[in-house]
Amino acid sequence: MPRVRLPIVIVGAGGIVRDAHLPAYKKAKFPVAVVVDSEVGKAEALARQFSVPYATASLAEALTVAPRDCVFDVAVPARYTADVVRQLPDGSAVLLQKPMGNTILEAGEILKLCQEKRLTAAVNFQLRYAPAILAAKEIMDNGLLGEIHDMQVIVNVHLPWNLWTYLFAAPRVEILYHSIHYIDLVRSCFGNPDRILAKTVKDPLAPEVATSKSVVILDFGQSKRAYISTNHNHLYPDTQASYVQWEGTKGMLRVTLGMNLDYPGGRPDRLEIAARGESLRSLPIEGNWIPDGFAGSMGSLQAYVNCDSTELPTRVEDAFETMRAVEAAYISSGNL
Repeated sequence: MPRVRLPIVIVGAGGIVRDAHLPAYKKAKFPVAVVVDSEVGKAEALARQFSVPYATASLAEALTVAPRDCVFDVAVPARYTADVVRQLPDGSAVLLQKPMGNTILEAGEILKLCQEKRLTAAVNFQLRYAPAILAAKEIMDNGLLGEIHDMQVIVNVHLPWNLWTYLFAAPRVEILYHSIHYIDLVRSCFGNPDRILAKTVKDPLAPEVATSKSVVILDFGQSKRAYISTNHNHLYPDTQASYVQWEGTKGMLRVTLGMNLDYPGGRPDRLEIAARGESLRSLPIEGNWIPDGFAGSMGSLQAYVNCDSTELPTRVEDAFETMRAVEAAYISSGNL
């Protein structure tokens, strides 16, 4: 977290801003100066709910009242991201909602715009900053699991797709909007894979969305296994699962991502550890992926802007590599 918290201008007033961005910023004491949305009523409602001093339908108007040292938080559908970036002041700091465009071509356009405008820009891959994930990373970085040789993500849940009706017309859904988090997380642990094998498919129980089930294998050579398996139409509560698991030569870790279970209510995240050959035991953590991960991604950007940190892990250049991996998954699956 930065020593001094900078004011935020949020562009977008959809459900993710209401349920994640603004609760996270309130909890972490980040001041929000303006909410912008083309549907001004939505912006005004969120401003009232979260005591934001200004709401408007115009980004140009927002720029006239925003503090000079503000950080922009762009949370709009991917097809609008580039248009919003073009309107941001040169040299400003911005956190972009994932995905970084709908395709690798759009991601490249956004990357070029950010570089031409000299933006300090990152993408909101907030799973990296979920409290349980941060704790797991610290354990692994300290060598307590030994050499990490296996990573798997298992998601068998029931997701109410009607909460995101804009996805009904999208040709790419599951990997681009959900498994992208897990692909990015695998990359944060192991780097870029040598290749990707994937298949993403429809489900007869969710005919309104293009795809809702995927398997993604990330190839890191002969000494590591990494894969992601998701099914968002699993209607059987006793067998629902949502976890990330790492195995090393000395032990294993499992993080249960409770947000995916009983969505949108969710359950608490959990962190468990076991020495080699022993049973899992729980470790104490505070906070969940949502909303706390959103405070982490904004905090990371602000710490970099304030020179409290020399690293910006989800900078647009790194996020572009995650988008390359997503594109490779769609090419492998044949879903172009």
